[in-house]
Amino acid sequence: MRTRTFLLAVLAVLPFQWGCELEEWVDSDRYREDFQYTHALKPGGRLSLDNFNGSVEILSWEKDAVQISGTKYASTESDLKELRIETVAEEGSVRIRTVRPSGRPRNMGAKYFIRLPRKVELERIASSNGSIRVEDLEGSARLETSNGAIRMRKLAGRLEARTSNGSIEGDDLACEGTLRTSNGAVRLTQVRGALEASTSNGSIHARFARLSPQRPLRFDSSNGSIDLGFEALEGNELRVHTSNSSITVRLPAAAKAQLRAQTSHGTITSDFDVTVRSGAMGKDRLEGDLGGGGALVDLSSANGSIRILRL
Repeated sequence: MRTRTFLLAVLAVLPFQWGCELEEWVDSDRYREDFQYTHALKPGGRLSLDNFNGSVEILSWEKDAVQISGTKYASTESDLKELRIETVAEEGSVRIRTVRPSGRPRNMGAKYFIRLPRKVELERIASSNGSIRVEDLEGSARLETSNGAIRMRKLAGRLEARTSNGSIEGDDLACEGTLRTSNGAVRLTQVRGALEASTSNGSIHARFARLSPQRPLRFDSSNGSIDLGFEALEGNELRVHTSNSSITVRLPAAAKAQLRAQTSHGTITSDFDVTVRSGAMGKDRLEGDLGGGGALVDLSSANGSIRILRL
């Protein structure tokens, strides 16, 4: 009883001694301030953003300018005043940076909404603890965040996207490049080009309407299933690997490939007739040619089944 009484007394005193600090920790975005900047930027220009603790949305419009709007936040009024949004406009490029006050470890950050010409290169869009959304752009893009999702729609050009503890989602992408996440899924629809993807503790689900000819593709996961669909193969080498889950690959009826599939503690099934090499077929192994042979399709799993299906 004496111990319990002592704990209650301590809890009663804490709000008076540490009230300010506790309030700041709980209400980290208590103080807010909107911002907006506009700079000229013609099609073909470049944009970069270095942010922390906030989401980023980037959409196109028909003006030859970039409009940067959003909200910065902090737990104290003084932190908010010293948290700066820095923009630098030069010929053909705009750079944006969220500048944290030196020696201020408390929580603060900024959220962005950006409009810009459709044909623009996103040199590097980086944030943390927030999502990134990009839509309706033509040009290369490099997207990076942590503890947030990356969502893309109607993009064309070279693409590099990376996050952690978040998913990567894309629709209507005419892109080549790589997508990487951890503790999150990858979901892609209506892809034209050649995108590779890797994740951990998440699944990969992708549908390709058209592939870049001869471009090798690779998909890797751990503790997550992989489900891929290809409306056509264009001499593409395909390597797919996962652990502790299944692989499903959907190929067109006229697919030509050199198949190599192997699993442990799982089964392999195929909708296609496979010309099997001697000794290359079993419950957990299948090697041979589809449609007379072609580029390598290499599928491997541990503790999961493998299915090769007709699309």
